[in-house]
Amino acid sequence: THNYLSQTPLKKTKALIGEMGMTFSSAYVPSALCCPSRASILTGKYPHNHHVVNNTLEGNCSSKSWQKIQEPNTFPAILRSMCGYQTFFAGKYLNEYGAPDAGGLEHVPLGWSYWYALEKNSKYYNYTLSINGKARKHGENYSVDYLTDVLANISLGFLDYKSNSEPFFMMISTPAPHSPWTAAPQYQKTFQNVFAPRNKNFNIHGTNKHWLIRQAKTPMTNSSIQFLDNAFRKRWQTLLSVDDLVEKLVKRLEFNGELNNTYIFYTSDNGYHTGQFSLPIDKRQLYEFDIKVPLLVRGPGIKPNQTSKMLVANIDLGPTILDIAGYNLNKTQMDGMSLLPILKGARNLTWRSDVLVEYQGEGRDVTDPTCPSLSPGVSQCFPDCVCEDAYNNTYACVRTMSARWNLQYCEFDDQEVFVEVYNLTADPDQITNIAKSIDPELLGKMNYRLMMLQSCSGPTCRTPGVFDPGYRFDPRLMFSNQGSVRTRRFSKHPL
Repeated sequence: THNYLSQTPLKKTKALIGEMGMTFSSAYVPSALCCPSRASILTGKYPHNHHVVNNTLEGNCSSKSWQKIQEPNTFPAILRSMCGYQTFFAGKYLNEYGAPDAGGLEHVPLGWSYWYALEKNSKYYNYTLSINGKARKHGENYSVDYLTDVLANISLGFLDYKSNSEPFFMMISTPAPHSPWTAAPQYQKTFQNVFAPRNKNFNIHGTNKHWLIRQAKTPMTNSSIQFLDNAFRKRWQTLLSVDDLVEKLVKRLEFNGELNNTYIFYTSDNGYHTGQFSLPIDKRQLYEFDIKVPLLVRGPGIKPNQTSKMLVANIDLGPTILDIAGYNLNKTQMDGMSLLPILKGARNLTWRSDVLVEYQGEGRDVTDPTCPSLSPGVSQCFPDCVCEDAYNNTYACVRTMSARWNLQYCEFDDQEVFVEVYNLTADPDQITNIAKSIDPELLGKMNYRLMMLQSCSGPTCRTPGVFDPGYRFDPRLMFSNQGSVRTRRFSKHPL
């Protein structure tokens, strides 16, 4: 095995945030794709409630509808209008931000006092920023244009010139380590001995999995393996600049005498895979490697060097930050829960035992030219015809953690109504789908719980899970006609 665990591109981040506070070892995103995930962070809602289903305008990513309905209710908007905060944003907002059909770069979302947002998706050079609604173009000169460093400098400027009479909230959203993985020049030779992790699920066939996983070519070609190892290495290289950004911010907060009364959160919008089940690179799948993210938090009242195993999700970030600001969470429509009691070490806390994961697959109506053998409806196809997404890669899961169980139950919205179930205690790499062998009663309960979560909103997203003592299950509610249940649950038209 390669010794990548002792190495990390985020050494300073780990030391300055993780070791000075709390690391969450079970933090999840409800949808492993940039735009739906970022929308969940901003709104504190599951995708079925904010209706952002993919990275396109049609999928509600930064659309007029999103701007009208969701933006006024994001946690930064509440911080600014109700809590008297000055709010600052720098970096990648939503993938379609700045699209002409959605108001262009002049559109500054409600709730931000200072706005430095990247037009559209991830870039490192040759990009345009919206600076409080005015376009500013950047070229490809490292010292003035490398985006991670530009974001660091803009952020330090804000810390030095902001008003000291109001509290502040900053959101710095680096595109790194998103493709095109352009590292800073001084880091382009690093990690030469690092390879993508060779876990047990690396380069094996996804037996008993959804057809999209089963179609991956196994074993992968040498060129695919070189490609994904290279991607892994380049992603790590781009993170070295993010690590520098974190260090600069923490040092400036300390220099300005504000570090001890500032909460700092470090997280990501989705995981990523590099070769697991022979899928070269991407995200959007239901497995741990795509839905699990880092979450490190330091701040007043948080003891150093702690790890929490509590099941948390990115929908909890908004409620947590509003709770810190003293806002009454009952006034919001958020699905998440405040992490503040966990951060402050509350004893005998009743906490959730499950979270929802939901994803609406994206396909293209035309046959992919690189893969004529595969019918229309697939997308994100790599060499060797490994397609990473499809229309019927639409699924929903309950991710459950309790004293006794560490389980994932998923169903697909497709002709075969495919089900995948994993016992992560016995099988952390999710190699064996136990859907056929698990107790049918438990399967029924999980199916019912999934239906409840897929239609939940606000408080109903926080009701007891299957393994909570307070869980109530009425078998009469399981309809004999499965068809009617399913059409109610997966809406084909999100808006």
